[in-house]
Amino acid sequence: MATQTFSTDMPVPAAKLSDWHFAPGAFERLSPPWQDVTLVHQDRPIVDGSKAEVVLKKGPIRSRWLVRHTDVRPGHSFRDEQVSGPFAAWRHRHEFGPGEDVSSPAGSRVGEHRGGGTGSRRTEDRPTESRLAESRLTDEVTYRLPLEPLSRWIAGGFVEGELRRLFRHRHELTRRDLERHSQFPGTKLRVAITGGTGLVGSQLAAYLSTAGHEVSLLERRGGSSGPPWAGSIEWSIREETIDAAALEGVDAVVHLAGAPIAVRWTDDAKRAIRDSRVNGTSFLARTLVGLDRPPKVVVSTSAVGFYGRGIDDQLRVESSPAGTGFLADVAQEWEAAADPLRERGIRVVHPRLGVVLSPKGGALAKMLPAFQFGAGGPIGSGRQWFPWISLEDVLGALEFAIHRDDLHGPVNFVAPECVRQAEFASVLGKVLRRPSFAPLPAFVVRTLFGGMADEALLSGVPVVPQSLEESGFTFQHRSLEAALRDELGRWTD
Repeated sequence: MATQTFSTDMPVPAAKLSDWHFAPGAFERLSPPWQDVTLVHQDRPIVDGSKAEVVLKKGPIRSRWLVRHTDVRPGHSFRDEQVSGPFAAWRHRHEFGPGEDVSSPAGSRVGEHRGGGTGSRRTEDRPTESRLAESRLTDEVTYRLPLEPLSRWIAGGFVEGELRRLFRHRHELTRRDLERHSQFPGTKLRVAITGGTGLVGSQLAAYLSTAGHEVSLLERRGGSSGPPWAGSIEWSIREETIDAAALEGVDAVVHLAGAPIAVRWTDDAKRAIRDSRVNGTSFLARTLVGLDRPPKVVVSTSAVGFYGRGIDDQLRVESSPAGTGFLADVAQEWEAAADPLRERGIRVVHPRLGVVLSPKGGALAKMLPAFQFGAGGPIGSGRQWFPWISLEDVLGALEFAIHRDDLHGPVNFVAPECVRQAEFASVLGKVLRRPSFAPLPAFVVRTLFGGMADEALLSGVPVVPQSLEESGFTFQHRSLEAALRDELGRWTD
C-alpha cells in the first residue's frame, strides 16, 4: 500500500472549510478541468454509509468508480473508501484541522507524501505571505494498484505524479474559492441561473452552492438536466412559458442562455443566435418585472462582440461606442432587451464576455487537439486581438456582480492582459510543450465557418476590464500563461 498526504493552509476557520466540502457542488468544483469526470450519483447529505459514483473517461476507456463515505464527522473529517473502481484498494481521508503560524516560504505545503511504505517524504513548498492560518486542509490517500508489485514498477511513479497534480489543483481552487466567498459574508441568497448546464452555468451553480447559496436552474422540458442538488424551474423561450411563481422572492438571476456562435453561420443559425439572446432576454425581463417580489439584481450576459469587427489598437472600455457587424448588432439588441428591468428599478449588469478559457468547452477545448498533436498555430494573420478570461475569473466576477450594488450596466469580463491571436497560439504551445507555428489560413477558416470567420475568428479588437478593476475586483489570472497552466495542470514548479 502507498500513502500520499497533501496539506494546505486555508484562510477560514475549520468549520467553514468543512462546510465548503460538505456543500452540494463541491465535487463539481474539485474535478480538475483537464479530466473528463462525471458525477453519476451522490447520496445527500454526506453521512456514514452514503455513496458517490463517478465515471472517468480517458480517450476510449471508461472507468466507473463507486466509493462509500465513512467516519463522517462534520466540522472535522470524513473518509472515502472504494467499493469498486480502478484501484485494487483506495482510502481517502479529508481532514479539516486548526491552522498554525505560517511563515514564507513554507506556508502552503501541497504535495507532502509518503510513498510505497519506504518512509520517504517530499514537500512541495510555494511562497506565501507570513500570516496566521485559520485552518489546515489535509488529504491522505492510501491505495494499492492492481497487479502489484508489477504495476507499481511500471506505473507507480506516474500515479504518484498524477495525484500530486490533482491535489495541487484541488487545494489551490479550494483556497481561492474560500477567499472569494469570504469577501461577501452574511445572508445567503436564492439565485436562479439560465444556461445552467453550459460551460459557465454548470460551474457557477457549483461555485455559488459551495458559498451556501440556494441555486435553481431554468431548464427546458426534456432538455439537459442539471445536478440533482439544484432546484429546477421550467421555461421555454420559443413557447414563452415559464414557472413564474417559482421565481417569486429570488434574490438574483444570472442569465447565461444563448445558442452557440461557433458554428457555420447559415441564415437559420444566425436567427437562432439572435432569437435565443434577444427574445430570451426580453421574455425573461417581462416575467421578472411582473413579479410581486422581483430580484434585486439581474446579471444578463453580453459579449465583447459589442465592439464590432476589425483589427486596430484602440483600447475598448465600457463607454466605447458599439462597432459594426452581426455580433455588434445582436449585442446591442441583447442588452437593450433588459431595459424593462431597469425601468422597474432592478439593478442590471451586462458582463461583456471575452473568450472564456477552459479545456472543458469553448474555444480552448476546440483548439487543444490540434495543439496537442503539434499542428496548432495562429488563425489567419494572427494580428487580431484575442480578449480572453479564465473560467475561474468569470465565476468570481459573476459573484462580484451579484453582490456589489455599485456595479451596473456593461462590464467587460476580460483579463487585464489582452494578447494578439498569434501570441495566444505561442503561449499555448509553450504550456503544452508543442510547436505552435502551423497557421490556419484565412481561406480555410472562411470555408469552414462562413461569415462567422470574419467576425469572430479573423478579426478582434483590444478590450480592457476598466469597470472591474476600478471596482476593486481581484483577478486570479492576469497573465495568459498563468491561466493556461492552471486550467491544464501544466505548472513548471
